[in-house]
Amino acid sequence: MDVTTILLLLLVGALITYFSGDKLASKVALIFSLGALGVALTLLSAYSQGTDIGFMAQWIDMPKVALAFKADGLSMAMVLLTTALTPLIILSSFGNQFNNSKNFYALVLFMSFAMTGTFLAADGLLYYIFWELALIPIYFIALIWGNGDAEERKKAVLKFFIYTLGGSLFMLIAFAYLYSKANSFLLEDLYKLNLSATEQGYIFFAFFLAYAIKIPIIPFHTWQAKVYQKAPTVGTMLLSGIMLKMGLYSVIRWQLPIAPSAAKTYMPLLIGLSIAGVIYGSIVALRQKDLKKLLAYSSLAHVGLIAAGCYTLTLDGLSGAVSQMIAHGFVIVGLFFAAEIIYRRYETHTIADMGGIRSQTPKFSSLFMILVLASVALPGTFNFVGEFTVLYSLSQVNIWFVVLGGTTIILGAYYMLKMFQNTMLGETNTKAFADVTANEAITLGVIIAFLLFFGLYPKPIVDLVTPTLKDILETINR
Repeated sequence: MDVTTILLLLLVGALITYFSGDKLASKVALIFSLGALGVALTLLSAYSQGTDIGFMAQWIDMPKVALAFKADGLSMAMVLLTTALTPLIILSSFGNQFNNSKNFYALVLFMSFAMTGTFLAADGLLYYIFWELALIPIYFIALIWGNGDAEERKKAVLKFFIYTLGGSLFMLIAFAYLYSKANSFLLEDLYKLNLSATEQGYIFFAFFLAYAIKIPIIPFHTWQAKVYQKAPTVGTMLLSGIMLKMGLYSVIRWQLPIAPSAAKTYMPLLIGLSIAGVIYGSIVALRQKDLKKLLAYSSLAHVGLIAAGCYTLTLDGLSGAVSQMIAHGFVIVGLFFAAEIIYRRYETHTIADMGGIRSQTPKFSSLFMILVLASVALPGTFNFVGEFTVLYSLSQVNIWFVVLGGTTIILGAYYMLKMFQNTMLGETNTKAFADVTANEAITLGVIIAFLLFFGLYPKPIVDLVTPTLKDILETINR
């Protein structure tokens, strides 16, 4: 068994979900997503014992394109993030009713398939195909099942689609040029190229456009808040929890090792842009009256810090960035789900229309509070591990980077705790707030358990990714 088993299971699951009909679609999708998680954990066990779980086969002779899937610590960490969050996201949707639910859940599994393929692909063209495939299902999920005014939703989703597709075309041009130099799309062959400083500069920024839009990094962020707000919560979870990690992962896997000279040259600029996103996202979040938009800008601030860690080109920076990617994936999915639970009771995302929830359901408010504290990187949560490591790496580059980047902790604590106060405390809303259901409690409980366990014992994840990150740094510094 190798990593293609996960891909086949998710793809077959999407097809069977579609043909299972609307009544069974959600349950079938959950079963296949749990199956994919089980396979991923089995493969992780085999990988940790030294078994090669990658896959390589020639696909197209001209140009030379291989079905190459690389299984190392970094890719397996991201595959586990994807396969762990997908069933949680599907389970979280059980309290919603979707028209043509067989289409909806089939698209969710297909998107998980495409994102998993992106994390595993070790051939440039294959990677690009999976990268673009992931865009198609989220486009339809947000467009068809989104909320709010239909015209506004169409504009927001179309802008997102054009932005991301346009940025990706520059990446495709970069791969075409790299192929002309290496006569191969294989990752290991592209690593071996001896490109001039000028060539590296062009390649670096061609990749940067694709990744900066996907993450997003200032000033390529303008699509994000509207799409997060207008998409159904399942779509927002997929975008914020997993899809944006494709850009961050790709910075480490593709951009930095292929154009290391450019990465070192433009390091201050890129860290500066990333930290600008931290400050901008935090300040704008302070002014938000819509809960989903507040969480969207909070996410922008946090991923800006992760990107800054990637561009430090240090082991601490890369390790902290990967840890924070995983922690952020779980906490942001939990927070958006908490917002969805409130919406199911009050049918609003407006913070001013909430209040007094804690007096009606202490259980939900306690779970929500833990997620808020994890989001602001309270010691003992996994977010603290990643955020502290990234800030430490920034201090190794320039002390002012860590001073400015640290604003995410101060401002984040302020706007998140203020949000909690306005939604959970204060005057009780006249509308009754039902207690969390079993599905809701299980979803939130699993997320919180993960964040607390790895907050106290992050060693398994750090040990998993560190050897791969060391190899990537050796390639960068060769």
